[in-house]
Amino acid sequence: MSKRTDEVKSGGSKSPASKFIEWKSNDKCFSYYDRDTKTNVAIPLPFKFVFLKEMVTIKGWHDASESGIFSNEVKFTSKEELDVKSFKGGSIAKGLYKDIKQQVVEAGGKYHKSIYIMLEDGTLANLAFKGSVVKVWGDFSEKCKNRLPLEWITIKDFTEGKKGSIKYTTPNFWFSGTTSNNDSECLDVLFDELDVYFNGTPARMEEVSDSSEGDDDIPF
Repeated sequence: MSKRTDEVKSGGSKSPASKFIEWKSNDKCFSYYDRDTKTNVAIPLPFKFVFLKEMVTIKGWHDASESGIFSNEVKFTSKEELDVKSFKGGSIAKGLYKDIKQQVVEAGGKYHKSIYIMLEDGTLANLAFKGSVVKVWGDFSEKCKNRLPLEWITIKDFTEGKKGSIKYTTPNFWFSGTTSNNDSECLDVLFDELDVYFNGTPARMEEVSDSSEGDDDIPF
């Protein structure tokens, strides 16, 4: 059994991810920013990937400094401190999420699930989930966590929702076939890259990261 399959049982350098992908609620599809062309690129459904690793981070927009908000990525928000900053304004808050949540939200930061995945072309990418998508993903991944590293996941449709006057959409996750031996070899290589990125050395697997936090964010 590989370290990668153990990931779902687990309780300073440039990111190895080739794309940073988000769900665009109004557009009903995924999208990423292409740094070469300096444009947002839509990814039409169906969208297919294999799960590798789940973390938590903070992203958003800081009006006071007119710059983006970012933080380190952690696995356990109840045990590991988040260091939240804005690109131009510096430090916003540092501590356990429950202790700094109000300060972070007031500054414009939002709780995100940071999901590392393998795309169909064998490259490593990152999915950033916020708001209601966090809960949809959490329900799916917790229910089927033993299947996550072994099967392809496809988003082929979405669900429409409404919170007050705000309408939004969330992607629906479906399993779509077992990974091949070639897929598994590629996935293990990518997972080792993530180990080095986060730890410098291969990680000791623990249980899956927290899934309860962040559910009270706005839907999109």
